[in-house]
Amino acid sequence: MDLPVMPPVRPMLAKPAAAIPPGMQYEAKWDGFRAIVFRDGDEIEVGSRSGKPLTRYFPELAGALRENVPPRCVLDGEIVIAHDGRLDFDALLERIHPADSRVRHLAEVTPAGLVVFDLLALGDESLIPVPQRDRREALVKALRDAGPPVFTAPATDDLGLARDWFDHFEGAGLDGVVAKPPGLPYRPGERVMVKTKHERTADCVVAGLRHHKSGPVVGSLLLGLYDDAGRLQHVGVCASFPMRRRQELMTELEPLRMASATGHPWENWTSEDAQAADRLPGGPSRWTGKKDLSWVPLRPERVLEVAYDHMQGDRFRHTAQFRRWRPDREPEQCTYAQLEEPVSYDLKQVLGA
Repeated sequence: MDLPVMPPVRPMLAKPAAAIPPGMQYEAKWDGFRAIVFRDGDEIEVGSRSGKPLTRYFPELAGALRENVPPRCVLDGEIVIAHDGRLDFDALLERIHPADSRVRHLAEVTPAGLVVFDLLALGDESLIPVPQRDRREALVKALRDAGPPVFTAPATDDLGLARDWFDHFEGAGLDGVVAKPPGLPYRPGERVMVKTKHERTADCVVAGLRHHKSGPVVGSLLLGLYDDAGRLQHVGVCASFPMRRRQELMTELEPLRMASATGHPWENWTSEDAQAADRLPGGPSRWTGKKDLSWVPLRPERVLEVAYDHMQGDRFRHTAQFRRWRPDREPEQCTYAQLEEPVSYDLKQVLGA
C-alpha cells in the first residue's frame, strides 16, 4: 500500500456542547464504529479509532469498497448496522469476535454498511490540509456513483435543518449532531469539531469492582478517567444491574482480576497522602460512615460507556448508568477532555426567583 496518507491515522474528534453552534457545516452523529478506510487498488485496510485494524471483522465491506469508492483514497466514516429501520449497536459489538467462522456468518446475516463523512486523500493528493468545505465537495464528487452499503453522510449549512435533524433523527438511533467549521483542515486526534448529543455520556475505564451485599457478584463497577498528567482518577461507579447481569459481569471480568492492588494505578488507595493528592476509591466520606469500601482491583484494560447527569468537580455527582461496552476504544483515550462542561447559570437569578 502506497498512499499520500498512510495508516494509522487518528480520526478528528469533537468536543461536546449543550447547543448546536451557528455558522458551521452540520451532520448527524452516527452511532457505530469510527473507521478510517485506506484503499490502494485491491488492498483495503480499515482502521479503528485507536488505530487497530477492523478489516477482519467486516469482510463484507472489502468487496463493497472496491465497487463503490475510488481506487486510491482514504476515507473517514462510521461502520453501522441497521435493523428494523434503526441503528443497532449491539449487532456491531457481536462482530468483534475471535472466531473467523462466526465473523463470516454474521457478515451474511447482519451485514454492515459504511457512512462516509470525510475524504483525507484522493489519488496522489493528501486532503488533510484542505478546508472542510472543499473536502466535503471533493467527497460528494468522489462518491457520486456509490451505492449501498456505502453512503455519503448528509450535510447542511442550515442551522434550522440541523436542529430538525437533532429532534427527529434520534428515532432512527442517531444520537445528535456534529458541527464542523467550514474552513477547518483535518486535524487528526484533536477535538476541534463540536457535538451536541441527547444525553451526556462518557467512555470510562473499568478499573475495579465492589461485591454486592448479597454475595460474590458485582455490586458496582469502579470507573476511571485519565487526567492531563496521565494519571487514572477514580470518577465514580455504575451500578443498578439486575441480579443475573451482576453474575454475568463477574464472569466477564474475572480474566482482569488482580491478586492484589500492587501495580494497579490505585494501589495506594489506603494512603491518606495519596487520597489527598488524587481521586482514589475507598476515600473517607462522612456519608458512608463505617461502610466497607474495599474493592477488587481489575487490570484497567476495558472501556465502557456510561450515562451521567452532571459532574461535581472532577467526579460524577450520582451513580452513572451502564450503557454498553466499547471494544473500539483504548483505555488511554478515556480522558476528562470528552466531558461536557455544564452550562453556566448565575446563582443570583436562582435566588432572585
